[in-house]
This record gives sequence, C-alpha cells and structure tokens, in this order.
Amino acid sequence: MQLNVKGITHRYGTTNVLEDVSFAVGDGEIVCIVGPSGCGKSTLLRIAGGLEKPNAGKVMVAGAPPEGSLNPITYIFQDFALLPWRTVEGNVSLALEDHRLGVERQRAVISDVLARTNLSDFARAYPRQLSGGMKQRVAIARALAVRPAIMLMDEPLSALDSQTRELLMDDLAALWHRERFSACYVTHNLAEAVRLGHRVVVLSRRPGRIREVVEIGIPLEERPERLAELESLQRRVWQVMREEAREADREIADVA
Repeated sequence: MQLNVKGITHRYGTTNVLEDVSFAVGDGEIVCIVGPSGCGKSTLLRIAGGLEKPNAGKVMVAGAPPEGSLNPITYIFQDFALLPWRTVEGNVSLALEDHRLGVERQRAVISDVLARTNLSDFARAYPRQLSGGMKQRVAIARALAVRPAIMLMDEPLSALDSQTRELLMDDLAALWHRERFSACYVTHNLAEAVRLGHRVVVLSRRPGRIREVVEIGIPLEERPERLAELESLQRRVWQVMREEAREADREIADVA
C-alpha cells in the first residue's frame, strides 16, 4: 500500500500549523519527518492516520493491504501506551479483541509477533517489570499483530536512553528486512532519521512547509558500517533546518 498526503493545510484557531504539505510513502518505504519544535510533525501524523481532519488537502491510500491485514494503518506512540494491569501478551491481544478471531487463531498471532520481536520469554511479564526498550518492543508487537500495511510512528524512541535507542534502531531495521513494512516516522533526532529513513522530509518552522526531501541512498543493512556517509547526510539535513530551528527557538523565547 502507498500513503499519499496531498496539500495538507491546518490551523488551530488563528494559529497556522501546516501549509500545503504533500509527500508520499511508497510500498515498503520508511519516510521520516523532521523539523523544528512546534512545526506540526505530530499533527501531520494524526491527520495522516485520520485522527484529525485538515482544513485543506487530503490523505489517500492506494493499493491493497497485505493478505490477512486486520487494520491497514496503525500507530506506534512515543509513550508506549501499554495497559499496566495487562501482561505483555495481554497488551498485544488488545489489538485483536475487536476482530472476530477464534481463540486458537488469536493465540497463534500473539505467539508469532512475540517471537518476531524477541519477546516470547516475557509473555507473562507486566509493563512495570520491563525496561523502556522492552516496552517499546511490546508496542511494536501490538502494531504488528493486526498485520498493518502502513505504520505511523510518533517519536517512538524519544523516551529511551541513547544506548537503548541504538539497539531499537537495529531491531527496527532488522524487522523491516523481514517484513518490508511501510512507515511514516516522526522524529526530532536527525541521526535516527538518516539511520532508518529511505527519505527524510524536512519541515520548516510553523507553519510547517516542506523545505526539502533528502534521499538516503544507502541500503538499510549497510548503514551501521557506513557511518561517515550517514553523518554527512545528517549534516546536510541539519543545514537545511538550522536557520528554521533558530527562528523557531526565538519565537518560543518571545512567547515565554
């Protein structure tokens, strides 16, 4: 499936948040969205997922979802969004409870996604017993349980320490090689964007407009060994948004 975002413009009251934003997420592609604080990244993701209606523009999907897809588009959140009174397998099963799956089929799906995210040994654990990285793996497993065509990921690693973030980036890259999922991935971390994205969409300060789309032409599996090239691409992204970030910071300081 492909996600097409066309001419999205949005405002809250008199505040213009997004202006004429257009891009596409191709089948099996990860597109990262970066930009200064307050530029509308998360709002754009909510609009892409149908959680908010834009003032102008539209979001379309093209193509068929994978066979057995229960929910073509699904979210992975920054704060994990786990229910503390449910075990790991109980949190994953939450995504399946509105679908008419038999008990055996549901158990098979849960077992499969826990194995794919290296969580099988933690099926009966509660969120309080897990590290931040493990909690995010549970959130990823829950998203995979519905076999989505497109995942919308809102700063999924920002709550983690740097070492755990590196490990999760490796996990996500390995998962993409197995699953070839599509994703629209919002992040403020430029290293994360060039490590995981096939393309990086750089937004301006508010109202968010597309300043540039940076292609990351290095195969995902080669990126850990090509750090110098990744750092060069990261510097290029930063050069595009540096002045925008500085102006956004001034605007925040003026308001404060």
